Amino acid sequence: MNQTLGQKLLRTKSAAPHHEETASVGVAGALPGLHRSLGLFPLTMIGVGATIGTGIFFTMVEAVPKAGPAVILSFLLAALTAGLTALCYAELAGRVPASGSSYSFAYATVGEFAAFIVAACLLLEYGLAASATSIGWSDYLNNFLLNAFNWQIPEQLRSPMFVSDHHAVTFHPGNINLPPIILVILCGFLLVRGAKESATTNAIMVIIKLAILVFFAAIAFTGFDANNFQPFFNTNEASGYAGMAGVTAAAGTVFFSFIGLDTIATAGEEVKDPRRNVPIGILAALIIVTVFYMLVAVAAMGAQPAHMFEGQQAGLSVILQNVTGQAWPALVLSAGAVVSVFSVTLVTIYGQTRILYAISRDGLIPQVFQKVSARTKAPVKNTMIVCVVVGLVAGSVDSTFLWDMVSMGTLTAFMVVSIAVPVIRKRQGADAPPGFRVPFGPYLIPGLSVLACLYIMKDLSPATFRVFFIWMAVAVVAYFGYGMRNSRLNKAK
Repeated sequence: MNQTLGQKLLRTKSAAPHHEETASVGVAGALPGLHRSLGLFPLTMIGVGATIGTGIFFTMVEAVPKAGPAVILSFLLAALTAGLTALCYAELAGRVPASGSSYSFAYATVGEFAAFIVAACLLLEYGLAASATSIGWSDYLNNFLLNAFNWQIPEQLRSPMFVSDHHAVTFHPGNINLPPIILVILCGFLLVRGAKESATTNAIMVIIKLAILVFFAAIAFTGFDANNFQPFFNTNEASGYAGMAGVTAAAGTVFFSFIGLDTIATAGEEVKDPRRNVPIGILAALIIVTVFYMLVAVAAMGAQPAHMFEGQQAGLSVILQNVTGQAWPALVLSAGAVVSVFSVTLVTIYGQTRILYAISRDGLIPQVFQKVSARTKAPVKNTMIVCVVVGLVAGSVDSTFLWDMVSMGTLTAFMVVSIAVPVIRKRQGADAPPGFRVPFGPYLIPGLSVLACLYIMKDLSPATFRVFFIWMAVAVVAYFGYGMRNSRLNKAK
C-alpha cells in the first residue's frame, strides 16, 4: 500500500523487544542480534560510569567561571531536570525494552522522522562526549606522569591542531593530541571483546573512581573555607553570567554529564529482565551520581576560591596539592581520574555503537552498523568506525566548544523522551506491560521535564545553537536522501 509523505514521517514501530518483533513480522534474513548478558549491578555501573567523572573532573573549570560558588545550584538544577527525565526514561524503558534508548522510544511513539532527528541528537551527544572526555583524560594523565616521574608528554604531542577561543578558531599544523587517541583505541579493544567483558571492566573502574572521589572530598574538607562562597553568585555583569544567568549557563555546561542515564537505556537489548532492571538501574544511578556530584562540588568550592578554577588543568589534583602542600594526594587523584575517565569514555563509545546498531537494524542507515560478530556477539565493524571518528576528533580539536554541544543534544533527546510518555500511555492503553509508571499521571512530570530542559537550554551560547541547527539540517537531508526509502517499515509495506 502506498503511503503519503505524512504517513511515512509519522509511522511507528512495535514497542516489543526486537526478537519478538522480528518473529511477528517474519523479517527474512534477519542478522544475529545482541546477547542478554547484563544484570542489574553492571547495568547500574554503566550509568554511573558514563556519568560520574566528566561533570566533576573537567567541567568545574568551565562551569565555575560562569556561576561562581553558585555552581552548586547548577549541579542541583541539572540533577533535578535529569531526575524528572529519569522517571520518564524508567517508564519507557519498561515499555520499550530495546537498544537505542530515546531513539527507540521516539520510534515507538512519535514517529520515524522524529526518531531519526533524535538519533542525530544522540550521535552528536555521544560522539562529542566521548571525544571531549578523552581530551580531558590527557590533562590528568600528564599531571600523573609529572607527579609520579617528573616527566611530561611533549607539548606538540598533547596539543590539538584546532584551538577555539571566544572569537575564532586557530590552526596549529604539526600538533596532535596523542593520549586521547590511545585511550579510544584501548576502549575499542575492550568493546569488540563483548558487552559482558566491557561491563565487568567498567564496574571495577567505577568502584575505584567512587573511592577516589571520597578520598578527594575527605582531604579537600580539611582546607574548607566558608569565605570562598562569598559572593555566592557571579557578580561580573560584563560577562553576561551575573546572578541566575550564570547558574543556568553553568547547568547547561554540566548537564551533558547526565548522559549516563541515557546510556543505561541504550543497553536495553543486552539486559536480563529489562522491564525490571532498566528502570531500577536508571533511578539507582541518578541517586548515586547526584550524591557524589554534590559532595565533591561543595568540597572543591570550599577548598579553593572561584576565580582560581578558570583555565585550571587537572583541577581537582591541583586543589589537593594546594590544600596539603604535598604531591602524593594529587598523584592518587590523578591516577584515579585516569581510571575514571577511561570508564566514561568506554561507556560513552559503547552507547554510541548501540544507538547506531538500532538505527541500522531499522534500515535508516547502512547495514554495516548492525553486523554482529558470531563469536563475541558485539558489533565489531560498528565499533571500529565509531572509534576512528571519535579518535580523529579527540586528537585534532580542543574540548572548549564540545561540552555545550553535547548538552544541547542531551537536552533535546530528554525532551523527546518526556513527550513520549503520554503518547505511549494512550497508545498502549490497557494492553501495557506491567512495570514502573511516572507518578501523578502522564502529563505533570513529563511537562515539568520539558520546561526544565528548555530553561537550561535558553542560556547555551549562540554558537551552540548555530552548529546544532546545521547538524539538524544535515540529519534532515540524510533522512530524505537515504533513511525514508530504506526504512524497514517502508520495505515491509
